[in-house]
Amino acid sequence: MPKTVIVTGGTKGIGNAIVNHYAHRGFNVIIADIDEDLGRKNEKHYKESSLNVCYIKTDVSKVNEIEILMKEAVNRFETIDILINNAGISKWISPYEITEDDWDTVLTTNLKSVMFASREAAKIMKKNKKGGKIINIASTRAIMSEKNSEAYAASKGGIVALTHALAASFSEDHIQVNAISPGWIETGNDELLREIDHSQHFSGRVGKPSDVAKACLYLTDEENDFVTGINLVVDGGMTKKMIYAE
Repeated sequence: MPKTVIVTGGTKGIGNAIVNHYAHRGFNVIIADIDEDLGRKNEKHYKESSLNVCYIKTDVSKVNEIEILMKEAVNRFETIDILINNAGISKWISPYEITEDDWDTVLTTNLKSVMFASREAAKIMKKNKKGGKIINIASTRAIMSEKNSEAYAASKGGIVALTHALAASFSEDHIQVNAISPGWIETGNDELLREIDHSQHFSGRVGKPSDVAKACLYLTDEENDFVTGINLVVDGGMTKKMIYAE
């Protein structure tokens, strides 16, 4: 019986790449996203290729919609095996100007959603014979920053900390929880990238959404029952490269 994976924020960018990789490996995939037009379009595209992907409109900033998402997933596929908490937003605003609403919107969408989506999924996963796996998409901005990124950095740093806390709490139910921190992942037009952009990486190139998707596949592999509570940095070595001004 195919395993079922939920990908929040799965309509585009990294989320869409994750959906694509699991779908082509025979998983039941649920795209949970607030963008209904794109969600329905993606669902149609995959079904035309005979892939078992469905879309459920979900605003992950609202706990009641997360609860509905999980119930609908069980109604369709009986259980949930994997949850990828990918949904997130960013606001680049000076700390002198950011409002309480700005702050709350980012933290609610990026961090609160991870807590409650993980909790609701875990309630279902704990009933599975082999438990389940949760991946939280954080960011290298949890450990390094540019100016005016306070809310985003706080949310991503919170995800890393929340990940190992949940890994501890869910361990007795055989649920592994890990984070992935992508670095520079180009989700737009690769042709606009410059040689200097690529050279900032030990890998010699800027990252692709598929790089993150492959990391998800590794952490959620059925035979991987040992790795949990970690933050896997997927950045081509960018955060480890020392750069001097010329």
